[in-house]
Amino acid sequence: MTQWRLLRGDVLVGELSEYGCDQPFFLARFTPGPGWESVRALFEAWAALNGPDPDGSRTVAVVKPLQDLELRLAPVDGQQPPLQVFKNCVLRINGSAARLRY
Repeated sequence: MTQWRLLRGDVLVGELSEYGCDQPFFLARFTPGPGWESVRALFEAWAALNGPDPDGSRTVAVVKPLQDLELRLAPVDGQQPPLQVFKNCVLRINGSAARLRY
């Protein structure tokens, strides 16, 4: 399973360790890094979004600020190219659990 570093520029936001799959998502454990507190509230808002969103406006309201951070996932082993979060993949973090689709 792949291990990832979640980065904002050169700042380590956290690390993800994949451990399973719940199609279409990879399941991962999330360990916060030094940059986590600066983005935590945005991921918490994304994790709290549930229920119908017929026009997508609620989703856009919470995802757009995360997109603007230009976060990227870099594989620890370097065997895969880095992924731009919300461009090449979708990432949800809820406490120590993460769900990743790429």
